[in-house]
Amino acid sequence: MSQPPNIYIIGAQCTGKTTLVKNLHANFESNSSHEPPVLITEVARTVLKQHSFTAADVINPDRSIQLQSLILQAQASTERQATQTGQWFISDRSGADPITYALRYVEEGRANQLIQSDEWRELRTRMQDAVVVVCEASEEARSWLADDGVRLMPEDVDDWIAMHRVFCEFLQDQEINFQVLPAWVGDHQERVEFVLQCWDCKKERGPRWVVTDF
Repeated sequence: MSQPPNIYIIGAQCTGKTTLVKNLHANFESNSSHEPPVLITEVARTVLKQHSFTAADVINPDRSIQLQSLILQAQASTERQATQTGQWFISDRSGADPITYALRYVEEGRANQLIQSDEWRELRTRMQDAVVVVCEASEEARSWLADDGVRLMPEDVDDWIAMHRVFCEFLQDQEINFQVLPAWVGDHQERVEFVLQCWDCKKERGPRWVVTDF
């Protein structure tokens, strides 16, 4: 049996990514004919804790580029371990996340250091072969914005939506195909079904889709 495509659930803060990842993993554990996927989570939070970064460092150019570089390296290492053991995975966030945050809060020139890294070249190739779902940030989902005391919170809804757009624009620029999970799809099971439809399509036909309207 061929290896199932990996799944990345990514996007701006507070868009329901972690809950969706957990629900997807539970679905595969109980219903899939494949071996259950490895779950890749908490990479960024682990780096924050191990290296004594805070959410405020994300918008400090010098600290932020150090932080995002470490997150990129950690993501590459974690994915590599899963791949080398022949396992497929669902990842809560991706290598695109630290670069997107660098583009948003540092500057393009310094973010390009990450884009040109060996880690990103490895991760980009893997994402191009995977199902990538971007959870949407929108005005109608503003009630989801909740500060957990760890992640950087957007200044307002406009800032939140702008972060979503940076994600989509970066993926397009890097020729990584993706689907946007609309914020109006709020039911947990419907969100799982949305991702499963993308996954089944990729698994059966290997489609290359590009979203231009986001």
